[in-house]
Amino acid sequence: MARATNHDRQDSLERALQLFWEKGFHATSLKDLEKTLDMRPGSIYAAFGSKDALFQESLERYAHLSLVEIERTLQAYDSPLAGLAAFMRGFGGLRDQNLPSRACMLVKSLFELGPREKSAWLKAEALLAAMETYFIARFVAAQDAGELSRELDPVRLGRRLQAEVMGLRAFAQRDVDSAAVHALAEDMALSLESLRINAVADTH
Repeated sequence: MARATNHDRQDSLERALQLFWEKGFHATSLKDLEKTLDMRPGSIYAAFGSKDALFQESLERYAHLSLVEIERTLQAYDSPLAGLAAFMRGFGGLRDQNLPSRACMLVKSLFELGPREKSAWLKAEALLAAMETYFIARFVAAQDAGELSRELDPVRLGRRLQAEVMGLRAFAQRDVDSAAVHALAEDMALSLESLRINAVADTH
C-alpha cells in the first residue's frame, strides 16, 4: 500500500509540474490543482503541505529531470565539448515538441516571483546556480581531457552556455519558425566545437 501511495504522489507531482510550468505560480489556482491532480484541497495539503511547497518541489523535480537529460546526452560522447554541443543541438527542436512552455521553468519563475514568494525565488535561483556549476565542471573536464585551452576560463564559459540556453529557450517561446531555432542551436553548438584545441586539425 505504501508503494502505491508513493506512486500516486509522484504522479501528482508530475502533473503539478506540468501545470506550474505552463501557467506559472500565480496563475495556477487551487481549483486548477484540484482538477489537474484529481485531489481535494485537504489531500493536496496532506501530501505536499501547501501550494508554495508543491511549487518548490515541482521546481526541484524539473531541475532533476533536466539534469538527467543532460547526463544522458553527455554520456554518449567521450568528448565533453562534443557532448555539450550535442546538448545545444537538442534545443533546436523546441518548437517541434509538445511542451507546457518552451521557456525554462526556473527562469520563468525568477521573473514571476516577488517578495511574497521569496523562498520559492531562492529555490529557483539555487537550482539555476547548481546548473551553472554543472556546466562549469564540464568545461573543467574538457580542460582535463586536453581538448580545451587552460587559458580559457571555465566559469565564464559555463555562464555563457547557461545564458545561451536561457536565451534560445526564450526565443523559441516566440512565434518563430522551427528552422530559425534549429539554425541558432546549430550556431551555438558549432561555437562550442570550435573551442576544441584540435578543432582545426580534425577538419583535415
